[in-house]
Amino acid sequence: MSLPDLPVCASLPQLGEALSVASCCVLSAPPGAGKTTVVPLFLLQQAWRGDGRIILLEPRRLAARAAAHRMASLLGETVGETVGYRMRLDSRISTRTRIEVVTEGVFARMILDDPALSGIAAVVFDEFHERSLDADFGLALALDAQQGLREDLRLLVMSATLDVGRVAALLGNAPVIESQGRAFPVEISHRERASSERIEDAVTRAIIEACRDESGSILAFLPGQAEITRTVERLQGRFDSDTMITPLYGNLSQKEQDAAIRPAPAGKRKIVLATSIAETSITIDGVRIVIDSGLQRLPAFEASTGITRLETVRVSRASADQRAGRAGRTEPGKAIRLWHAGQTAALPAFTPPQILASDLSSLALDMAHWGVKDPAQLAFLDQPPATTWQEAQALLLALGALDPTGALTARGKQIRALALPPRLAAMAVTAAAEGHAEDACLLAVLLTEQGLGGTSIDLEDRLRRFRTERGERAEASRGLARRMARDLKPGQRAPMPLQPGILLMWAFPDRIALQRGGRGRFVMANGRGAEIPETERLAGASMLVIADLTGRAGGQRVLAAAEISRTDVEAYRPDAIRREDQVSFERQSRQIRARRVTRLGAILFDETPLPRPRGEAAARALADGVRQLGLASLPFSQEASQLRDRIGFLFRTLGDPWPDMADEALLARLDDWFVPYQHETRGLDDVSPSSLSEGLMSLVPHAASRDLGRLAPTHFEAPTGQRHPIRYDGEEPVLAIRVQELFGLKTHPAIGGGRLPLLLELVSPGQRPIQTTRDLPGFWAGSWKDVRADMRGRYPRHPWPEDPANAMPTTRAKPRGT
Repeated sequence: MSLPDLPVCASLPQLGEALSVASCCVLSAPPGAGKTTVVPLFLLQQAWRGDGRIILLEPRRLAARAAAHRMASLLGETVGETVGYRMRLDSRISTRTRIEVVTEGVFARMILDDPALSGIAAVVFDEFHERSLDADFGLALALDAQQGLREDLRLLVMSATLDVGRVAALLGNAPVIESQGRAFPVEISHRERASSERIEDAVTRAIIEACRDESGSILAFLPGQAEITRTVERLQGRFDSDTMITPLYGNLSQKEQDAAIRPAPAGKRKIVLATSIAETSITIDGVRIVIDSGLQRLPAFEASTGITRLETVRVSRASADQRAGRAGRTEPGKAIRLWHAGQTAALPAFTPPQILASDLSSLALDMAHWGVKDPAQLAFLDQPPATTWQEAQALLLALGALDPTGALTARGKQIRALALPPRLAAMAVTAAAEGHAEDACLLAVLLTEQGLGGTSIDLEDRLRRFRTERGERAEASRGLARRMARDLKPGQRAPMPLQPGILLMWAFPDRIALQRGGRGRFVMANGRGAEIPETERLAGASMLVIADLTGRAGGQRVLAAAEISRTDVEAYRPDAIRREDQVSFERQSRQIRARRVTRLGAILFDETPLPRPRGEAAARALADGVRQLGLASLPFSQEASQLRDRIGFLFRTLGDPWPDMADEALLARLDDWFVPYQHETRGLDDVSPSSLSEGLMSLVPHAASRDLGRLAPTHFEAPTGQRHPIRYDGEEPVLAIRVQELFGLKTHPAIGGGRLPLLLELVSPGQRPIQTTRDLPGFWAGSWKDVRADMRGRYPRHPWPEDPANAMPTTRAKPRGT
């Protein structure tokens, strides 16, 4: 077999030599080098292969079909002979097949079902730079299988734009082969889009100008199907019959996708409007102009809500280079970027790996099947985020797929056996037990294959259309649903199908929603809000189950839902309904209230007032009120406030065992010092100051409490016998006292066994500040002279001795006439 003369051929001898001695290898080859079709055919000729099959992983179905057809044509065969492909809705393989092109998700299921990869000699990961979750997981599993079961298995990772150093290190410092490309020169120009201009308007303008000024077909990249549809509408009627306008995105049928990538007929030019689906792995012959919007749509998972939304973001530099390279595949071309040239440097280097921003529930389920509970046990290029991983395990536990130890349950094995996301698989398993396996599987396939049954928000309408929809993709999808239903081995089929909303309650109990706040506004059981346009029929429904939505918390828009009633919930999900007595704090009245409620998560169905409560629950509700309003809401008396200050001072100066009295610390420990002393209290205004003092003292260990009076006394006894309060509300303890009461004192007043000096605020007979000091003897010997001279004139009836250290202390003025 002779291989076509493509740039990658120059690297094949080096690749063959590397794989003859090493089990892993990395091949870096630029777009257009021919790696996707030439390398698998080259590996077919290697002696180490024996009769083993070669698996080529592709990120998308379109790329998988195109690669298989291209390789088969090079062999002079049809697909399904030496070269075949396998994907979710379509397979063409036979006993003769030795090269299988599979999508990444299919390979993950292949190795999970057969860890030894029996009969497989090599696995080739193409376009690995896209870093899909399935590709990362598939490589991690293949490395694990290679180390434990298949030392002879070859693994080859290929990419055009890749951090080859990290990947080679992951593969045990595997050899790296670099292939040079032979792309034609591409002239790159920039046409900045105004922030106010819609992307479809900018792309339309650029296409019209390019058609006027340049020859050849055009490939324009837009972020999604909606923008492509609007661009097609704007281009209609702008060109004559010699120009063809073809969209290219994931929801199109196989026939429509294949038509988009076929070369334009002789004498015609083609305008292909595509998403990132056309970025790698496929070549559209005749394209010499690329128009890049610079945008792409990526999924972003919010672990806190369990919702994956699509975000429109800037492309990476690697993606921008890939897109531009499409213009130079067959002849010199031109790439027009709709952003300022200076913005390119600010683009991220690579597209973020999906594993960092995806729902990991399917991954966690598959890993449990593999026998791994901790992702760190597998060789991932990037480890999954801990929070998202924990949320995934919590969901699987709630679905009954995992037991509390993280092991797969019998129900979990049924869920994993279905090629569906865990929520939908759990729905199908539950429905099968009720005789509704096929209804549930049809609905699940409808939700996972976008575009089936139309685009209505109403899933009842879409499911009705899907059941009778014509076309190869719809028929294949219904066939897949029937096979899934049979694999569930259901019992007797129920006579009447269940409505979609009832089925969805088994998948999304947290997204059961009640209309609240007007037509089209709903609150879900998880506490989040969601909206439907008022013109939609479902906007008037009293209750829904929401299967898909987008947008951020607080402004989420429903994409797919089905109507239900409260009766449906009570009949089919009684376990989700809670009837309980609740005690809560009412902020406006500052009182505790009790009510008997019937609710589903955050959805409140009914409530009945109950008598005002007492006891532990009431005290805890009161503590919630304190958390809301702060400690200032409590009636601390002067005595309680001083106690708090004294203990807080000892904590700051001595540390343990004295407790922290700061607001944050006390709020964090309300259950320790507040709740136990408020069992008979019904509102914040009923809290007694003495209970607060008692609670604060409860935080002090008994042994330490005996030292409180000695280390931080409430008062200082002056030489006159008078007691004066000590303030502890600042950084150090303060004693405010008339200077005459300290006459005769030769040492500075101190607390804490004489170790902690008081800050003296010396005041005049008129209670005006005279001086502050931390050294009373020094004051007597120093600045007292100046103070005395000033004070004698102001307060002549009070004593101002020259030697205060040896004078008699007094609280009185001098008798008249003296």
